Amino acid sequence: MLNFNGFRRGLVRGLVFAQVALLLTSCGGVSAGELAAIELPPGFSIEVYAEVPGARSMVLGPAGTVFVGSRSKGKVYAVRDTDGDARGDQVHVLARELNSPNGVAIREGALYVAEISRILRFDAVEDAVDSGSAPAPVVVRDDLPTDEHHGWKFIAFDPAGEWLYVPVGAPCNVCQRDDDERYASILRVRPDGRELEVFARGVRNTVGFAWHPETGELWFTDNGRDRLGDDVPPDELNHAPTAGLHFGFPHCHGRAVLDPDFGYDAACDELAPPARELGPHVAALGMRFYTGEQFPEEYRGDIFIAEHGSWNRTVPIGYRVTRVKLDADGGAPSYEMFASGWLDEDRGEDWGRPVDVLVMPDGALLVSDDAAGVIYRIHYTG
Repeated sequence: MLNFNGFRRGLVRGLVFAQVALLLTSCGGVSAGELAAIELPPGFSIEVYAEVPGARSMVLGPAGTVFVGSRSKGKVYAVRDTDGDARGDQVHVLARELNSPNGVAIREGALYVAEISRILRFDAVEDAVDSGSAPAPVVVRDDLPTDEHHGWKFIAFDPAGEWLYVPVGAPCNVCQRDDDERYASILRVRPDGRELEVFARGVRNTVGFAWHPETGELWFTDNGRDRLGDDVPPDELNHAPTAGLHFGFPHCHGRAVLDPDFGYDAACDELAPPARELGPHVAALGMRFYTGEQFPEEYRGDIFIAEHGSWNRTVPIGYRVTRVKLDADGGAPSYEMFASGWLDEDRGEDWGRPVDVLVMPDGALLVSDDAAGVIYRIHYTG
């Protein structure tokens, strides 16, 4: 049964459809010098795809529209490349005045948007973009926790479109909330809002996940706890081949870091270890498997991760896009830099913060940046 209570309370708060139609004759919020500072492997180039204030999570619509959530702006955007030049020349504001609408997902032409405590659905959304009319939102679910701490969400449908996966982060740096099993978990719910269940536990704060293109198994990033030191604990790349696994929080962090308050002797042996430990406090967010054909063969099936960057480390790290290569056994033996330069390491100052990545039909990789307010396009020229 669909729940319309939140809608009746007026929490949609003035959804409007407005066309910004930004004709990008410049690099928007990014200077030419900043763009030139981004380092890529030989043969790769980067450019600004579109200017999108507060750009966070991204999803591609069937007709090629890139839908973009935000967090601080409270808006959802629709970005169109109308002339086929591989740049988003139109940016539409699809919805506004929402509560941290970070996550966006597509199913059967409908756009699902995750606020902190609600999931909305915009039916026939690309038709609405074409017509310029405001699609009326349907409230799919409005009973999720209201905590703002780790309350913003990345959402996505499984490959079959049968379940919408919705994380609920821990409402704290580190704590154990036994009063509500939904905290520190990845939930899943049917597209109509029914059958909400816990898929994975012990997940402090994931803001990015994807399914392996061959096995169909879920992989996700998770942000490690703070205030244990500069280099402890690591962020994580996790692999959930089945439902019901517990990934450690708040008892064990990374592969072997017992929590000083919530750990117990056997915690790190009993709970699911990460497939790969990532950098400490890098804030690993959006991730995607590379399924395109534009990049060289060696990149096929690799995972790209957007690292938002540390805020509580003496020497900042992150502010980059990294690459994790998987092996035939499903392991993750390598973790390396792919794109960097958003952090001036000499001064310890950043000018951009990658949030999400998205593989486009032509094989290029989009990267959103909520600090600079742009989406980049990385492509291979050889």
